Amino acid sequence: MTPKEVMEFARKNKVKLVDFKFVDFPGSWQHFVTPISEFSEEIFEEGSGFDGSSIRGWAAINNSDMLAVPDPTTAIMDPFAKIPTLSVVCSIKDPILNAPYEKDPRSVAKKAEAYLKSTGIGDTSYIGPEAEFFIFDGVRFDQGPESGYYFIESEEGAWNSGKEGVNLGHKPRHKQGYFPVPPVDSQEDIRGEMVLEMEKAGIRIEKEHHEVATAGQAEIDMRFDSLVKMADKLMLYKYIAKNVAKRHNKTVTFMPKPIFGDNGSGMHTHQSIWKKGEPLFAGDEYAGVSKMCLYYIGGILKHATALAALTNPTTNSYKRLTPGFEAPVNLAYSSRNRSASIRIPMYSNNPKAKRIEVRFPDPTCNPYLAFSAMLMAGLDGIENKIDPGEAVDKNLYELGATEAAALKTMPSSLEEALDALEADHAFLLKGDVFTEDIIQTWIGYKRENEVDAIRVRPHPYEFSLYYDI
Repeated sequence: MTPKEVMEFARKNKVKLVDFKFVDFPGSWQHFVTPISEFSEEIFEEGSGFDGSSIRGWAAINNSDMLAVPDPTTAIMDPFAKIPTLSVVCSIKDPILNAPYEKDPRSVAKKAEAYLKSTGIGDTSYIGPEAEFFIFDGVRFDQGPESGYYFIESEEGAWNSGKEGVNLGHKPRHKQGYFPVPPVDSQEDIRGEMVLEMEKAGIRIEKEHHEVATAGQAEIDMRFDSLVKMADKLMLYKYIAKNVAKRHNKTVTFMPKPIFGDNGSGMHTHQSIWKKGEPLFAGDEYAGVSKMCLYYIGGILKHATALAALTNPTTNSYKRLTPGFEAPVNLAYSSRNRSASIRIPMYSNNPKAKRIEVRFPDPTCNPYLAFSAMLMAGLDGIENKIDPGEAVDKNLYELGATEAAALKTMPSSLEEALDALEADHAFLLKGDVFTEDIIQTWIGYKRENEVDAIRVRPHPYEFSLYYDI
């Protein structure tokens, strides 16, 4: 919609409130609300002011005035507000510089799209993420100086068999949740409701299903879209999944590894580049891809350990990235082979379906930053003709010691990933897409607030290991 059409849409829907949503630095939606009387066509140019100093990773208190500028193409009726509320996604502008705020993740994604066009390589980066998540019945957790614990409640959890209370069996075994019918799959209706709400909000859905893990692991697949639009949709996807679950007195988490001993939640991310409506990744090379596609893969593989700091940006991400749980820890590419970190899907010979699937990201990432970083790595591969080497079509989890030692692997911790990003980020600075300030702020924020925070706290399992030593 245009600004004028948004105003008409608001009148038709008898909107009383307008919800301004924007994404913070780590990747969570924030919002503020104004009455419809304060909303006009001019606000799509001028924006609405707020204090940016309290937003994680953003401006200092002495430089905190910001403007949230709504994008009219994102306007929808908020599906969860009791009062008729128009929802708009915003980019952030610095009112002093009269320019996009450099640490606004959505503005970074816009610059990534602009950089792609400026290279002449292509004009559109299509992204298709497969975000997995868990639907639990409840969760309790706490950390103090004298105690620390978490407790997951799930009627579908394999660990509940034989426990007291209502227990009717029919629980997915560990690693066997893909994909039984009800009553083993107890959450079909909830996922279906999520799908319908997503479609009403303008997200095109291809399928939904139970995922491999026990305890309500789910996946809802969105139709691919251009980079910024897909990042917007992924934020909306999370919002809808969490709030539909709340309607049913359940809770959703996108945490990559909440359950010990079972599969974690990833976000396999399909990617392709197009130009003037034509796909550029189809060709006569391995698995029917183009030389350009192979170079793109080469760029992703070369920079994967640095990318991990943005695509797998939590300490918990590396509980998932471990051998034995279908997680793509080995940096190799293949067709059909899901043990490789990059897969070339072979469902169709249609050139428009030719794409790559980067399998290591997870849904805790900030999608604007993660999608942009992967695009920049791929473009670096194309620009520098980075050869990805030979494809590996073997099961990478069953390689011999010599073969396995020859493969690069993903980092084993967030600390390693941040070190890799610190050493390798020149490819992100091209076109001023990312800036040195963004990179250093990200690394500093993650080290101080997450790596160090986990490092200094006793872990419950350490008591089992060491209490009687």
